[in-house]
Amino acid sequence: MSTYVMSDLHGMYGAYMEMLEKIQFSENDMLYIIGDILDRGPNPVRIVLDLMNRPNVVCLAGNHEYMALECLQFLVKEITEETLNELEMDIVGKILNWHLNGSGPTLAEFYKLDTQTKREVFDFLSESDLYEEVHVEDEIYLLVHAGFGNFRPDRPIWDYEIDELVWERPDYSVPYYPDKYVITGHTPTMMIRENLRPGYIFRNNHHIAIDCGAVFGGRLACLCLETQEEFYVECGQKERA
Repeated sequence: MSTYVMSDLHGMYGAYMEMLEKIQFSENDMLYIIGDILDRGPNPVRIVLDLMNRPNVVCLAGNHEYMALECLQFLVKEITEETLNELEMDIVGKILNWHLNGSGPTLAEFYKLDTQTKREVFDFLSESDLYEEVHVEDEIYLLVHAGFGNFRPDRPIWDYEIDELVWERPDYSVPYYPDKYVITGHTPTMMIRENLRPGYIFRNNHHIAIDCGAVFGGRLACLCLETQEEFYVECGQKERA
């Protein structure tokens, strides 16, 4: 049995399937996807539908799932005078923000689903946790999409707000926990100034950053926790919408 971690698939279904083949993912393995399955790339909902049938995959919420959940419940309603009256500036702002962050492919696929499948997809996304603690080979890993905003070592994990977990980036120069590794996505590793291998998995001060910018022409990365082996699928421009 092997334990794998991926992040920021962003609709790159082909790269996702290629990665599962590369790691020879089986029913005896465990996979954690730490957010941002949705948006930007061409087939985000296709990935969700595949994940819904895999009992050995745990999906955490990223900022893109959070934006989707805030908007989809309103967007799937029938347009009536009553729903138009509910269209307040707050939801308009959330829909606009999601649009600016690449919601188009998610909505295009979502609207093609039948009513029952839409509900199942929404429920699946709603059940995503915000963080997970994983114990592998005498090591402890804290998995979270973005980081722990306003971090304090004495602050309980459950005390962090959603925005602090799915939006705010970590400070890689500070070791958060001496006895745990924090694994994050969200920040493409080519944007991390301290990274001596831009575009590859970044490790520093008990931080492990694994978003290698797949949807931006970089790589989809996957980390095996037992062996620390890194796996990559080169994405280039082949899947971008």
